Amino acid sequence: MALYDTLFSQLDVTSAQLLVTDSDFRDKEFRKQLKHTIESLMSLRVVPIINENDADSSGIFWDNDSLAALLALELNADLLVLLSDVEGLYSGPPSDPESKLIRTYIERVHLGGITFGDKSRLGRGGMTAKVKAAVMAAKAGVPVIITSGFDPESILKVLQGDDVGTLFHRDAHLWVKTKETGARDMAVAARECSRRLQALSSEDRKKILLDIANALEANEKVIKVENEADVAAAEQAGMEKSLIARLALKPGKARQCRITSLSKSLRVLASMEDPVGHVLKTTEVLLNTVLWFQLADGLVLEKTSSPLGVLLIVFEARPDALVQIASLAIRSGNGLLLKGGKEARRSNAILHKVITDAIPDHVGRRLIGLVTSRDEIPDLLKLDDVIDLVIPRGSNKLVSTIKASTKIPVLGHADGVCHVYVDKSANMQTAKRIVVDAKVDYPAACNAMETLLVHKDLVSSGGLNELALELRNEGVVLHGGPRASEELSIPEPASLHHEYSSLACTVEIVDDVHAAIDYMDTEGKILIDFVGISTSRIHARGPVGVEGLLTTRWLLRGSGQIVDGDKGVTYTHKDLTTV
Repeated sequence: MALYDTLFSQLDVTSAQLLVTDSDFRDKEFRKQLKHTIESLMSLRVVPIINENDADSSGIFWDNDSLAALLALELNADLLVLLSDVEGLYSGPPSDPESKLIRTYIERVHLGGITFGDKSRLGRGGMTAKVKAAVMAAKAGVPVIITSGFDPESILKVLQGDDVGTLFHRDAHLWVKTKETGARDMAVAARECSRRLQALSSEDRKKILLDIANALEANEKVIKVENEADVAAAEQAGMEKSLIARLALKPGKARQCRITSLSKSLRVLASMEDPVGHVLKTTEVLLNTVLWFQLADGLVLEKTSSPLGVLLIVFEARPDALVQIASLAIRSGNGLLLKGGKEARRSNAILHKVITDAIPDHVGRRLIGLVTSRDEIPDLLKLDDVIDLVIPRGSNKLVSTIKASTKIPVLGHADGVCHVYVDKSANMQTAKRIVVDAKVDYPAACNAMETLLVHKDLVSSGGLNELALELRNEGVVLHGGPRASEELSIPEPASLHHEYSSLACTVEIVDDVHAAIDYMDTEGKILIDFVGISTSRIHARGPVGVEGLLTTRWLLRGSGQIVDGDKGVTYTHKDLTTV
């Protein structure tokens, strides 16, 4: 208590200790007085610290966890937080890499299926005792969260509603569905909402985008707060600067707020010609009757652009990508399921809320679903009867894993490195401006230059040194391929297939433009702000915008014509597309 008094006094807070015994809790009058005492102390802004005077394993309480559960019930508490030396309840010993954190405890699912490790090194009961106390309190109506006591902000995170620790709640079995059921419900809801979206007029779909743009600007402050929290967490975790740069919704190149820039992009997209229902080809089928030698009324066959249906997008820790993809899906009339990087969890959550709140009720907010756990992805990938296309935006490993795990068509994206080639015939002043801009303007972007290829003649002419000097003057760290490292006395990179996403790049010397093309074919990519870059041969290929999220459907219009065995009839076709 001396330690408690010292620590609380530094915060100008008074504390008081209350000692209870096992026998005290058998007395109804004592429990009533205890509740009154605690409430009185708290009304006086005194922190009550309740301690056991003795403990008997066969008694009403057996350790501090069970005592806390009893007190929570007596006080009719809104929430009980039990602190542990680990993040929460795991499916097995926390030291086992196969063990997974259980976010919500469901007795019928987890009882008997958990292997508990050693008792806590900081207390008597360990996790077994905490779970027993938590189950008891939750069944009696007090929600419980078990979380880490080593995080100084863990209690604040719980009160803010952050997804930390393990939750115990008596109704958990009612509102926590199995993963597959939850995944299917989300996908089916997106499909149903997309059909209602497709039934809207072009102007109504345009209005949704404009409403979202306005909502983003109206909620700029709260979006900024959540994004800054993600950035701070990433910095505290020691994540790479390139990832943090992509994560931050900071002002853009013209010092314009990123939210303002995104909103402007939405308005530009809204002003574009409606891509849905666009007639791509019209053919008139004429019936030429042999008997009468005359043309009968024709059938008109139209090929029109049409939404794909429901898209599943798995993307990296770039919250602005969520806005871009959602707006493209709405413009193209598609339902959407999104799974972003965990580093952008808070940013994605607030952006998703702002966007879906702007979707009218007659379409439905579930048009765009946000997947919050990586564990849900395998179940979504099984839904080939509901989800029409998967677009993974990430590493080659991610794309390969998804392709191997689903029957759903996957719009693949190959990883690689963006190159710039400077030929011997290039104007060096122009070349230097392009090379510096390609590397320095936004180093964290996926389409920033990562490798500079120069013609071999620029070595003797001094062009290579000029380019290297320009980059170094901008703070760019140079690495060299086998030829350039020797020529410029710079270290070789660990791999020529390396994406720096920072002020660094690889330089290499090639014999000519054909050698440069061969080099790029082996190590390169081109990537810009779209849904992604498709390297598939089927469906969309290259930068994927609105058009890449569409397929085609055929509409046949006539006036009651029938086949009737094609008796004496031949068909001719007249293309009306250009007429």
